[in-house]
Amino acid sequence: MARTQDQRRAETRARLIDAAADLFARKGFHAVSAEAVADAADRTTGALYNHFGGKEGLLLALLEVWKDQTAAELLAGFEEITELDDRLAALFQALTRTDEDRGASWLLLELELWLHGARDPAIAEPLARRYADIRARLAGGLSDWAETAGVPLRRSPERTATAVLGVLIGCAVQHRLDPLAVEERAVVESLRDLLGLPWDGPDHPEPLELLDS
Repeated sequence: MARTQDQRRAETRARLIDAAADLFARKGFHAVSAEAVADAADRTTGALYNHFGGKEGLLLALLEVWKDQTAAELLAGFEEITELDDRLAALFQALTRTDEDRGASWLLLELELWLHGARDPAIAEPLARRYADIRARLAGGLSDWAETAGVPLRRSPERTATAVLGVLIGCAVQHRLDPLAVEERAVVESLRDLLGLPWDGPDHPEPLELLDS
Protein backbone atom coordinates (compact mmCIF):
# COMPACT_ATOMS: atom_id res chain seq x y z
CA MET A 1 0.00 0.00 0.00
CA ALA A 2 1.37 3.42 -0.96
CA ARG A 3 2.45 5.64 1.89
CA THR A 4 0.73 8.96 2.46
CA GLN A 5 2.54 12.27 2.28
CA ASP A 6 2.36 12.60 6.07
CA GLN A 7 3.96 9.18 6.49
CA ARG A 8 6.76 10.07 4.07
CA ARG A 9 7.37 13.35 5.89
CA ALA A 10 7.44 11.57 9.26
CA GLU A 11 9.93 9.03 7.92
CA THR A 12 12.17 11.77 6.51
CA ARG A 13 12.05 13.67 9.79
CA ALA A 14 12.93 10.54 11.80
CA ARG A 15 15.80 9.61 9.47
CA LEU A 16 17.30 13.10 9.72
CA ILE A 17 17.04 13.13 13.52
CA ASP A 18 18.62 9.65 13.79
CA ALA A 19 21.46 10.66 11.46
CA ALA A 20 22.03 13.88 13.40
CA ALA A 21 22.15 12.02 16.73
CA ASP A 22 24.81 9.64 15.41
CA LEU A 23 26.96 12.28 13.71
CA PHE A 24 26.73 14.87 16.50
CA ALA A 25 27.73 12.22 19.05
CA ARG A 26 30.71 10.95 17.06
CA LYS A 27 32.04 14.18 15.55
CA GLY A 28 30.51 17.08 17.47
CA PHE A 29 27.83 19.55 16.44
CA HIS A 30 30.13 22.15 14.90
CA ALA A 31 32.14 19.60 12.93
CA VAL A 32 29.07 18.23 11.14
CA SER A 33 27.46 20.10 8.24
CA ALA A 34 23.81 20.04 7.27
CA GLU A 35 24.89 18.37 4.04
CA ALA A 36 26.60 15.56 5.96
CA VAL A 37 23.46 14.89 8.01
CA ALA A 38 21.31 14.84 4.88
CA ASP A 39 23.71 12.45 3.12
CA ALA A 40 23.77 10.10 6.12
CA ALA A 41 19.98 10.10 6.18
CA ASP A 42 19.81 9.52 2.41
CA ARG A 43 17.84 12.73 2.05
CA THR A 44 18.50 16.10 0.44
CA THR A 45 19.77 19.17 2.24
CA GLY A 46 16.61 20.88 1.04
CA ALA A 47 14.56 18.34 2.97
CA LEU A 48 16.52 19.13 6.13
CA TYR A 49 15.88 22.86 5.75
CA ASN A 50 12.25 22.22 4.89
CA HIS A 51 11.67 20.22 8.09
CA PHE A 52 13.92 22.05 10.54
CA GLY A 53 15.02 25.35 9.01
CA GLY A 54 18.67 24.41 9.40
CA LYS A 55 21.09 22.60 11.68
CA GLU A 56 20.10 24.57 14.80
CA GLY A 57 16.45 23.66 14.31
CA LEU A 58 17.43 20.05 13.83
CA LEU A 59 19.32 20.13 17.11
CA LEU A 60 16.27 21.51 18.93
CA ALA A 61 14.10 18.75 17.45
CA LEU A 62 16.70 16.19 18.51
CA LEU A 63 16.54 17.55 22.06
CA GLU A 64 12.81 16.87 22.24
CA VAL A 65 13.20 13.31 20.96
CA TRP A 66 16.23 12.72 23.18
CA LYS A 67 14.29 13.89 26.25
CA ASP A 68 11.75 11.10 25.95
CA GLN A 69 14.35 8.49 25.00
CA THR A 70 16.56 9.44 27.95
CA ALA A 71 13.74 9.21 30.47
CA ALA A 72 12.65 5.87 29.01
CA GLU A 73 16.19 4.49 29.17
CA LEU A 74 16.70 5.56 32.78
CA LEU A 75 13.35 4.39 34.07
CA ALA A 76 12.85 1.17 32.09
CA GLY A 77 15.14 -0.98 34.20
CA PHE A 78 14.22 0.76 37.43
CA GLU A 79 10.52 0.04 36.96
CA GLU A 80 10.80 -3.49 35.59
CA ILE A 81 13.36 -5.05 37.98
CA THR A 82 12.29 -6.17 41.45
CA GLU A 83 15.60 -6.38 43.34
CA LEU A 84 16.75 -2.95 44.49
CA ASP A 85 20.46 -3.28 43.74
CA ASP A 86 19.65 -4.62 40.29
CA ARG A 87 17.40 -1.61 39.75
CA LEU A 88 20.14 0.81 40.72
CA ALA A 89 22.65 -1.02 38.54
CA ALA A 90 20.20 -0.82 35.63
CA LEU A 91 20.16 2.97 35.92
CA PHE A 92 23.93 3.07 35.48
CA GLN A 93 23.92 0.46 32.72
CA ALA A 94 21.45 2.59 30.73
CA LEU A 95 24.18 5.23 30.44
CA THR A 96 27.19 3.00 29.91
CA ARG A 97 26.20 -0.07 27.93
CA THR A 98 27.66 -0.49 24.45
CA ASP A 99 25.18 -2.59 22.49
CA GLU A 100 25.24 -2.76 18.72
CA ASP A 101 22.19 -0.56 18.22
CA ARG A 102 23.31 2.38 20.30
CA GLY A 103 26.99 1.90 21.02
CA ALA A 104 28.38 4.64 23.24
CA SER A 105 26.28 7.35 21.60
CA TRP A 106 24.09 8.10 24.65
CA LEU A 107 26.84 9.61 26.76
CA LEU A 108 28.70 11.19 23.86
CA LEU A 109 25.58 12.92 22.60
CA GLU A 110 24.65 13.94 26.15
CA LEU A 111 27.98 15.72 26.56
CA GLU A 112 27.83 17.25 23.08
CA LEU A 113 24.37 18.68 23.77
CA TRP A 114 25.52 20.04 27.13
CA LEU A 115 28.56 21.73 25.61
CA HIS A 116 26.49 23.36 22.90
CA GLY A 117 23.85 24.44 25.40
CA ALA A 118 26.47 25.94 27.71
CA ARG A 119 27.67 28.12 24.83
CA ASP A 120 24.37 29.01 23.20
CA PRO A 121 21.47 30.47 25.23
CA ALA A 122 19.01 29.43 22.53
CA ILE A 123 19.93 25.79 23.16
CA ALA A 124 20.45 26.19 26.92
CA GLU A 125 16.77 26.90 27.65
CA PRO A 126 15.28 23.79 25.98
CA LEU A 127 18.16 21.69 27.31
CA ALA A 128 17.43 22.91 30.84
CA ARG A 129 13.74 22.05 30.35
CA ARG A 130 14.79 18.59 29.20
CA TYR A 131 16.81 18.01 32.38
CA ALA A 132 13.89 19.29 34.45
CA ASP A 133 11.56 16.81 32.78
CA ILE A 134 13.99 13.92 33.33
CA ARG A 135 14.38 14.88 37.01
CA ALA A 136 10.61 15.06 37.41
CA ARG A 137 10.10 11.61 35.93
CA LEU A 138 12.91 10.17 38.01
CA ALA A 139 11.50 11.84 41.13
CA GLY A 140 8.16 10.20 40.43
CA GLY A 141 9.79 6.80 40.11
CA LEU A 142 11.74 7.27 43.33
CA SER A 143 8.65 8.45 45.18
CA ASP A 144 6.65 5.43 44.04
CA TRP A 145 9.50 3.12 45.04
CA ALA A 146 9.83 4.68 48.50
CA GLU A 147 6.10 4.32 49.14
CA THR A 148 6.05 0.71 47.93
CA ALA A 149 9.18 -0.27 49.87
CA GLY A 150 8.16 1.60 53.01
CA VAL A 151 11.49 3.41 53.08
CA PRO A 152 11.18 7.21 53.42
CA LEU A 153 13.61 9.23 51.35
CA ARG A 154 16.13 11.37 53.24
CA ARG A 155 15.34 14.34 51.03
CA SER A 156 12.43 15.34 48.83
CA PRO A 157 11.97 13.20 45.70
CA GLU A 158 12.99 16.20 43.58
CA ARG A 159 16.28 16.76 45.42
CA THR A 160 16.96 13.04 45.49
CA ALA A 161 16.41 12.81 41.75
CA THR A 162 18.83 15.69 41.16
CA ALA A 163 21.53 13.97 43.22
CA VAL A 164 20.90 10.57 41.64
CA LEU A 165 21.16 12.01 38.12
CA GLY A 166 24.38 13.79 39.12
CA VAL A 167 25.94 10.57 40.40
CA LEU A 168 24.87 8.61 37.33
CA ILE A 169 26.16 11.09 34.74
CA GLY A 170 29.31 11.94 36.71
CA CYS A 171 30.24 8.29 37.14
CA ALA A 172 29.35 7.51 33.52
CA VAL A 173 31.72 10.25 32.32
CA GLN A 174 34.56 8.76 34.34
CA HIS A 175 33.63 5.22 33.30
CA ARG A 176 33.74 6.20 29.62
CA LEU A 177 37.48 6.93 29.88
CA ASP A 178 38.48 4.33 32.49
CA PRO A 179 35.88 1.58 33.02
CA LEU A 180 37.99 -0.31 35.55
CA ALA A 181 38.25 2.73 37.81
CA VAL A 182 34.47 3.12 38.19
CA GLU A 183 32.97 -0.19 39.24
CA GLU A 184 29.24 -0.69 38.99
CA ARG A 185 29.17 -1.81 42.63
CA ALA A 186 30.64 1.50 43.77
CA VAL A 187 27.95 3.38 41.88
CA VAL A 188 25.24 1.24 43.46
CA GLU A 189 26.76 1.96 46.89
CA SER A 190 26.62 5.69 46.23
CA LEU A 191 23.01 5.50 45.11
CA ARG A 192 22.06 3.48 48.19
CA ASP A 193 23.69 6.18 50.34
CA LEU A 194 21.56 8.83 48.62
CA LEU A 195 18.46 6.77 49.34
CA GLY A 196 19.46 6.33 52.98
CA LEU A 197 19.83 2.57 52.76
CA PRO A 198 22.32 0.60 54.92
CA TRP A 199 25.00 -1.82 53.80
CA ASP A 200 25.98 -4.99 55.61
CA GLY A 201 29.72 -4.62 55.13
CA PRO A 202 31.64 -3.18 52.15
CA ASP A 203 30.96 -6.01 49.75
CA HIS A 204 27.50 -7.29 50.54
CA PRO A 205 24.46 -5.07 50.80
CA GLU A 206 21.94 -5.77 53.50
CA PRO A 207 18.98 -7.54 51.90
CA LEU A 208 15.99 -5.31 51.31
CA GLU A 209 12.69 -6.79 50.33
CA LEU A 210 10.81 -4.92 47.63
CA LEU A 211 7.42 -5.52 46.11
CA ASP A 212 7.14 -6.12 42.39
CA SER A 213 6.77 -3.06 40.20
